[in-house]
Parts: sequence; C-alpha cells; structure tokens
Amino acid sequence: MYKTFTMELAGRTLSVDIGRVAKQANGAAFMHYGDTTVLSTATASDKPREGIDFFPLSVEYEEKMYAVGKIPGGFNKREGKASEHAILTSRVIDRPMRPLFPKDYRNDVTLNNLVMSVDPECNPEVVAMLGSSIATCISDIPFDGPCAATQIGMIDGELIVNPSLPQKEVSDLQLTVASTREKVIMIEAGAKEVPEEKMLEAIFKAHEINQEIIAFIDKIVAECGKAKHSYESCAVPEELFAAIKEIVTPEEMEVAVFTDDKQTREENIRQITEKLEEAFADNEEWLAVLGEAVYQYQKKTVRKMILKDHKRPDGRAITEIRPLAAEVDLIPRVHGSAMFTRGQTQICNVCTLAPLSEAQRLDGLDETEVSKRYMHHYNFPSYSVGETKPSRGPGRREIGHGALAERALVPVLPSEEEFPYAIRTVSETFESNGSTSQASICASSMSLMAAGVPIKSAVAGISCGLVTGETDDDYLVLTDIQGLEDFFGDMDFKVAGTHEGITAIQMDIKIHGLTRPIIEEAIARTREARIYILDEVMAKAIAEPRKEVGPYAPKIVQIKIDPDKIGDVVGQKGKTINAIIDQTGVKIDITDDGAVSVCGTDMEMIQKAIDMIKIIVTDFEEGQILTGKVVSIKEFGAFLEFAPGKEGMVHISKIAKERIRHVEDVLTLGDRVKVVCLGKDKMGRFSFSIKDVKEN
Repeated sequence: MYKTFTMELAGRTLSVDIGRVAKQANGAAFMHYGDTTVLSTATASDKPREGIDFFPLSVEYEEKMYAVGKIPGGFNKREGKASEHAILTSRVIDRPMRPLFPKDYRNDVTLNNLVMSVDPECNPEVVAMLGSSIATCISDIPFDGPCAATQIGMIDGELIVNPSLPQKEVSDLQLTVASTREKVIMIEAGAKEVPEEKMLEAIFKAHEINQEIIAFIDKIVAECGKAKHSYESCAVPEELFAAIKEIVTPEEMEVAVFTDDKQTREENIRQITEKLEEAFADNEEWLAVLGEAVYQYQKKTVRKMILKDHKRPDGRAITEIRPLAAEVDLIPRVHGSAMFTRGQTQICNVCTLAPLSEAQRLDGLDETEVSKRYMHHYNFPSYSVGETKPSRGPGRREIGHGALAERALVPVLPSEEEFPYAIRTVSETFESNGSTSQASICASSMSLMAAGVPIKSAVAGISCGLVTGETDDDYLVLTDIQGLEDFFGDMDFKVAGTHEGITAIQMDIKIHGLTRPIIEEAIARTREARIYILDEVMAKAIAEPRKEVGPYAPKIVQIKIDPDKIGDVVGQKGKTINAIIDQTGVKIDITDDGAVSVCGTDMEMIQKAIDMIKIIVTDFEEGQILTGKVVSIKEFGAFLEFAPGKEGMVHISKIAKERIRHVEDVLTLGDRVKVVCLGKDKMGRFSFSIKDVKEN
C-alpha cells in the first residue's frame, strides 16, 4: 500500500504519492501539481568513493517531450543530451540541497527528476525542487532537511506565488527562493529593474510560503521516513591537524595566504605542502588526506583573520572593490567589443549582430518560448586560472554563468520593433580570480553599447561574500570577493542591475541558510558597489550606446506591408524574392504580420531591395513615375519589369514623341527607362508611357 499526502499551494492542489513507484530507490516521491507530474528519486551508493575530497552529488532534471504531447525533433526521435533549460534547473535544485548533506560524506548521491506531464498552470521546476527534497528527506541518506522552494512573479506591482507560464510571460519578476526551517538558503532571480525594497518583500513572501511547505514535508517524513544510515566519515583526523600546526605555525600559514597575488599564494601553499609531505612520508594514512588538511588549515586561517581582525587576504577594506578597468573596441572588425577587469579577473566580450532569422530556436517543454533573439555565451578556458587541460566544450558551470549574464541584460534590450536584430554576446575569460560572471555582465553591457545596440541603460554586476561565526549575529559581509574568499567563505551573493533596480540575482551558500539582516546588508552593499562601477568605471569607457551599428555589422531596415501581399513578394516557389536577393545581395525576412526586414552591409543595395518590394506591393496609380527594365519586345510595344514579378507594357505609340515603325528603333532588351502610369485602358489593364514623362 502506498500513501498520498496533499496540501493546497497557491490555489492548486499539490499531492505526493509515497511507496507507489520506484520502490528500489532510497527515496521516491511521485509528485502531482495540477496536471504537472514529476517523479523525484534519491539514491546513494553503499560505500564512499575512494580518492576524492568532495561530496559527489549529481542532480538530473529530465525533460521528456511526451510531457507536452510532442515527438522530439531530429533523426533518431528520442531525447538526447540535456537542454540548457534542464541544466539550469538541475543547478537550481543542486544549490539549496548540497549544503544540507554532511560535509564529510563521500558516498555518491543522485537526485533524479523525471518530468512526465506539464500543466501550463503549474511549473515543473518547482515540483522537481520539492520532489527532490521530499525524496531525500524520507530516504535513509543523511540529510539535514527539509528545504522547500517557491517561485514569485510580479504583475502590475502585485506579487504572485508560483505564477503560471502565461503569467510569467508578462511578469516583471521571476524569483525562486529556497528555505530551510528558519533561513533562506538559495535565491535565483531575473527582474525588470525591480527596486531593492520590492525584491526583499518578494524574497520573504516566498520564505513564508516555504515554511508551510516544510510543515507539509515534516508530516510526510513522520509517517514514511526511514532511519538515516551510518556512513564512513572522511573528516581529517584532529591529531593530523595538531601535527601540522607543530610544523607550520598559524603565523606562517597567515603569511602564506595573505597576499593579493594568486600565483604567489599558490606557490606558498605548494611549498608548505611539500614540507608536510616530507614530514609525514612514513604515514600513508595521513598522506592520503593531507591535501584536504592543508585546505582546511588555510580555510580556518582566512576565516579567523577576516571575522576577528577584519583583515582580508589582499589587504583590502571590507567594503573595498579591487582595482577596476574598462575599455571598448579592442578587437578589430567585430561588431562590438569590450573588456572589463577587476583585480585578477578579466573578461573580454564580443557582440555579433544578425537578422532575426538567426535567433535561436528552442525545443523544450516551455511552449510559450520557442525562440530567443539574445544569446549570451560564457567560456572559461583553463589558461584563465593558470592550468592546462583540453577543452571539452561548455560544462554546467559555463552554461549557468552564461545564462545569468543573459538574464541580467534581457530587461534593458530594445524591442524587435526598435532594433530588428538577433544579438549574440560571447564572454571570453582571460583571467579568473573570483566572480567572472559579474565581470561578464559589465563587459557585455559595454560591448552591446559599442555595437550600437540601443539598450535602455547600462547594467553592472558585483558579488558579496560572507564569513560567519558561532551565532547568527556573528558575521561579516565582504564586498567583491576574490577566489580565496569564495572558496573559504560561506556565500557568493551575485546581484546585477541598473541605477533603477535589480535585473538578476544568484545566491550560492555553503551553510544552512541566511538571516534577513544578512540578505538586506548584501543587497544594500551590492547596490552601492554597482552604482560605483556604472558611474566611475563603465561610463568613462562608454557612456551611452552608439547611434548606429559599426561598419562591419549588417544594416537592417524594416518596413510593413499588407499581409495579403506577402505571396506577391515571395512569388511562385520563391522566384520573386530570390530574384530580389540575387540582384541586391541582401537577406530578406518576412513575418506573418507583414513585417519585412532587409539586411545587408551596403545601404544602397538595401534601399534598392526595399524599393523593389514597395513596387511589388503597391498598386499602380495614374501619374506615378517608375523606372523599368526592358525584358520583352513585341510588334505592338515593349514589356518592362519594374521589380521581380512586377511588369507593365508600353504601347508602341507611347514610346517616342515622333511616330516609329519598329520598337527596336528606340528600345533594346536590357534598357532601363522611365515611364509614367496613364491609368487603366479599356480592358482594365494599366497603361504606361515613355513619351509622356515630364522632365524636371
């Protein structure tokens, strides 16, 4: 027998079946929210994985096209690798769950979420997040849960809990908040310049809803939860720490790690590690965990100095940003380029413009979004951190960072009507020592302006860190964390936005949640730093978007035509439109509503193509002056082509002022001549004249 638990959540029924399916998993929750159905499972290996110093957690979010009544595209007609949306959802599930597992746990754990049905009113991402939490909580896997997640939207200033897909389309905010019993453990947001005060209100509205969900999960665990299994701890022995401190004193470790140069610090630690390896050469057990022990020693040293002495590794003040630099146009011939440097973090961004037909097509479960015209891609090569390894393409981290920067910039992009281009920006990480994603946002913003994209305002991003003590009120928020402070600290709180408000948030933490005062301080601190970067650094490199696109960028002119005339422009089997393209070298895109975009690098040819299209879609009027090409000569007159597929005839009597016996006496095939429309003849056909054209 299985048990079903239900609760009302945002006006819809959430039900969970326990013991109905997937009984061999350590924990399984068959989730139903409206008609959205997700199977969430949690499984763990019996023994720890040998030779690793991290917790091997894998989170999967599987999108099945049958969930929305589709057959996958492509040749083999089955789902392939995870979509970017699925990868991003997996990351959102991972971030609040990972800190709640024991730090010394080394057993492989997989959280799998199979999306089997999608109701547009009920987002499967939220269902998967809750399912992962429930499946893990009821399993025998050690886990300090539960945690819960809620999404918040905002329409006309009103906050909406778990908005439907149609509501998301018009929402000014897309916020996901995960919470434990008392604290916020994860924040992910995209927003249309939402003020800080409104963002805080939305965050803690979600936190309140999460407490109701946690009470619901507690009820499920009380009735169906398994006892947690014991595991082999991989913690570093205390006696090893004691032995290390006899060889390397805390003062020596402090000198080693407190420098503003990453390479110097790494060399200092390498020498310390070699010294310890020699000292413990006869103790294989200690050598096996020595790397982790040195890491923990560094961590304790850095955290103590920051929290107790307010001393940062590079000597900066708590609110001080590293040295900043910005420039544009460093890459020739591209459509736009910019470089942003913050300390030892450096991003070069390149912008490329193309016709709207180059927009990315999406094949996923979200039927409201089938394409996107703005794409941001982020690359993180090994040389940026002084390492060597082969490039295997973007991983989950690169995809996540690219999506964060994309989300931050979408709210300031011009509409398709204002700027009918597909836009791609690529952030190349030249050097990395903390918060490359936020440097990417700054570089992308400047690159767009340098390319002539009329963005509404510049966007900057900055990250805050955190070091906590033994109590909730014993903490220190750090502005602009570098890599060491990220590794050894408790939080990476990234906020991007304009002068007006926030456009994106991503919060990662390693502890069991943040209190409201910490979140308020982090948001206030990031605003202060963001405004400084916008005004004192980025604006001095480029203050506003350029008035037009660069010489190497395609020029696009858009006109509207009667949708009923689209067939005339396209012609039979595309003959007419292809003739225009062949004659002018442009690219032409036509939408169903009659929007025609003509793209090319030569404005003269673009205008020529537009003139042809206008002639094709405009009925001839008496007195209209046109230029045509002689394409056929008959005894009774000549046929002229004014545009591909648009022809007219000049009677022999209307060719010259004097009488002529043969058309060939005046006209030759290929001649271009001006004519005037005389209106319709007795047969209802338009008549043209060369001799009646009035000279200016």
